[in-house]
Amino acid sequence: MLRFNKTAVLALLIATSSVFLLFQLYHSRQPVSQNGPHIFGRTVHLSGKDAQWQVVKKFMGLVHKYNMPVFLVDTAALGLLSQDSMLLRDSLVKEPHCTFLCTNRDVLTFALLNNLWKYNAGLVAAAEEKGFELLEVRGKDPRLVSMDDLSGNEIPLHFLFRLQGYVVHVVVLYERSGNYLWHGVLRLKPNMDRKFAPFRRLDYGRNAGAYDRPELVLTTLDGLDVRIPRNISGFLTEYSQARFLECRYRDARSFFQLYPDDTSPEAMNFRMKAKALLHLAARILTELRVPFWLSSGTCLGWFRQCGIIPYSKDVDLGIWIKDYRHDITQAFQKAGLPLKHKFGKVEDSLELSFQGLDVKLDIFFFYEETDVVWNGGTQAKSGKKFK
Repeated sequence: MLRFNKTAVLALLIATSSVFLLFQLYHSRQPVSQNGPHIFGRTVHLSGKDAQWQVVKKFMGLVHKYNMPVFLVDTAALGLLSQDSMLLRDSLVKEPHCTFLCTNRDVLTFALLNNLWKYNAGLVAAAEEKGFELLEVRGKDPRLVSMDDLSGNEIPLHFLFRLQGYVVHVVVLYERSGNYLWHGVLRLKPNMDRKFAPFRRLDYGRNAGAYDRPELVLTTLDGLDVRIPRNISGFLTEYSQARFLECRYRDARSFFQLYPDDTSPEAMNFRMKAKALLHLAARILTELRVPFWLSSGTCLGWFRQCGIIPYSKDVDLGIWIKDYRHDITQAFQKAGLPLKHKFGKVEDSLELSFQGLDVKLDIFFFYEETDVVWNGGTQAKSGKKFK
């Protein structure tokens, strides 16, 4: 019968364990390869979500260093965040994981408030240090363009950061005189790489856009501090209707060369009152969540001459009849605009007129019939109705 020396066996076990632990320690200190960490000679590749998360974390570190006040505007990510149960579930997970910022898309979008950020040329070098390729798209500043000066200075409109096949798109938002935020079109210049990003799949940039200033809140998403709009559903609704059309200054200047503008005190006073009335009506209808548009002479003035037609004597808006609400009249009267006329009926040709300060506001309701859209008119004396 074989007999074992207990002391020798114990020493052998200790020696073997020590060798194994030293082997593990040695490999844990080896540098990580570009493709992924090595474990016993085998390369472990990061999953798609992990790779994108690493890109997002690097980007957030970059914007923090350069004090870029970005906030999340990615429609897919905000769509997930609008599901409160998912947000609550994520907040209860102790280990950070990429749920909201990794949306199975190769693009993630943020917006940048330009008035809170000063452009720093060192951003390019800092981005390259972190491994990013950076594409900056510039365009004319519409705030400096007018009928007197059509040139306009160039300003940064979009930044695209690319790393490991993922793109972080930053849309620059500028304050406009109507107290709203504007972003420009993403238009590539001839010398730019048209394969730099999946431009057709970007949420922002195909058209210029305009937004009310959102209230922002700081939250933690996937272990990162990120600012988001407080009213996510409201922001996404606004996104669907945000396409912005700039006034056609060249055409307006040509118009005024043929028909000189009326700059009399009476005309200037009317324009001032009409614009004030338009701002008030827009605020009332926005609070009621009733979509509307410029109609009739007010629309013609904007389209043809970038302003209010001084001899029109009123302001015209259009609303789909399906968006009519019975409390519209009450809301306008509460704001100091009494109802002057009500023509037609909801079911056939409704029109409402409210009296502002020496300027009348006409709201025309539009009806859809198969492939035809029409609004009604009523002859005041005879009561005759017209389409």
